[in-house]
Amino acid sequence: MEPTVVHVGPEQAGERLDRLLAARLAVSRARVRHLLEVGRVVQAGRPLSLSDKSRVAAAGDEFRILGSLRADEERPESRPDLELRIVAEGKGWLVVDKPAGVGVHPLRPDQRDTVLNAVVARRPEIIGVGEGGLRSGVVHRLDVDTTGALLFAYDEEVWRRLRGAFSEHRVEKRYLALVAGRIDRSRPVELTLVIARHHPARVEVGPSGRRCRMHVTPIRVYADSTLVEVKLETGFLHQIRASMAHFGHPVLGDRDYGSVEPSAEGDAEASGFVAAAATRAPRPMLHAKRLVVDEVSADVALPADFEAVLAEQGPGRPIGPAN
Repeated sequence: MEPTVVHVGPEQAGERLDRLLAARLAVSRARVRHLLEVGRVVQAGRPLSLSDKSRVAAAGDEFRILGSLRADEERPESRPDLELRIVAEGKGWLVVDKPAGVGVHPLRPDQRDTVLNAVVARRPEIIGVGEGGLRSGVVHRLDVDTTGALLFAYDEEVWRRLRGAFSEHRVEKRYLALVAGRIDRSRPVELTLVIARHHPARVEVGPSGRRCRMHVTPIRVYADSTLVEVKLETGFLHQIRASMAHFGHPVLGDRDYGSVEPSAEGDAEASGFVAAAATRAPRPMLHAKRLVVDEVSADVALPADFEAVLAEQGPGRPIGPAN
């Protein structure tokens, strides 16, 4: 596909780039931001990034947009060779056991190694469902390195109903996380989170943003780490990872949040383990173990790498099963 070329004339000079491109391409500003984020807007041979969205266009600028302009024109490629473990399935939906290091859906048409690429090979009718395009049938998302229960819908009516349940917080989502430091009692966690950076994504605690809630229950305490169950009441980007780091108990293996010192309200006893938390596991030790919404019910066992890191912690002391 030939790139779409946008020339900036004197009458457009001084406009914000995202506004200018949205008007000239007849797409939404959100779509322009996505194209910037995935490097599909090029100027003078250099891909622009999301940080360029507010730059001021100058007369004579030329921008080349690679690939389809509209999201619904893009199709995830079928990859029957990719492994896919379906752990639960019903009429119009399926839950898969997402492995670590694999994205949920493609960000660009040429990305062909995501979970959705594998799902398309088994359920081709998923294409066009929900958000359509490269996000066809995706009901919710997990971070690239997070494992466990991931829900897709390949029927439009089912997708809308399940997405509605997520929006209305009618979903039971339970995670297992191995975190730095010792946690001896259950506690509710409520914080205001905001996306501080989009690419790469980073979330911070701030005075304004999305109010997020979850409940943390220790299951087994080790010498300097704790296996906890986290029951989410809301869903937000990096919610568990950012919240646990804020309180001085970052997820082991988390290189984005694992070296951040805890806030003043954090657990001072755990602060000595924070700096080393990022290097104590090959990836963030976070696993989506249980998902229940409407007729969907799935439990997913811990993957082998998580079990291996747990074994390295020693015998530990059980606190008791989570409620």
